[in-house]
Amino acid sequence: MRTEVTFHPLGTWPHPDTNPRRSRHTFRSGWADTLDLLDRELGHLEAFRVVLQADFRDGEIRLDGWPRADARLPQHPGIILSFESRIGPQRYATDAHAFWEHNVRGVALGLEALRAVDRYGITRSGEQYAGWKQLTAGSGITTEQAARELVARLSDLNGTSDDLRAHYRRALVKAHPDHGGSTDLLASVRDAGRVLGVSR
Repeated sequence: MRTEVTFHPLGTWPHPDTNPRRSRHTFRSGWADTLDLLDRELGHLEAFRVVLQADFRDGEIRLDGWPRADARLPQHPGIILSFESRIGPQRYATDAHAFWEHNVRGVALGLEALRAVDRYGITRSGEQYAGWKQLTAGSGITTEQAARELVARLSDLNGTSDDLRAHYRRALVKAHPDHGGSTDLLASVRDAGRVLGVSR
């Protein structure tokens, strides 16, 4: 791929599971074709800081940011693709397909379909991406330790908490742009809440 993509561990899947998932035979294209398609669509969006979260462990990701050849097959097929782009931060997640590679292809095909909206003259300035612009391009909060550290820092929490949900709510307030935070920080706290299982 020409576009630099870095894999991160998925951590806890932050959405309700798709059940049942689509057939294992949904796509017949190979992984190389999927990467070519994804690269083309990311290129059209001038994407950068591309993060692909999948159900790999830290030790299964190489120093170059790609999964090791001997990495185990992810137990959960869900993926989250997030990136910055010429139209703002974007984030797409799906576990609709039985294999994680198929979910990557599903997102790539979705990006292609969104681009077609402009290509066929329905819109001219990317309005179809607006629903994803509100989401951060990946906070990096994927582990419980990182999530606890962020919540602790913002809520002035020392040590363990007997009411983690209350500390999470306090962190949300401090992270809000109206209280001196930022949209990126607020999104990171929300990611932390999903990892910790305390978000609404």
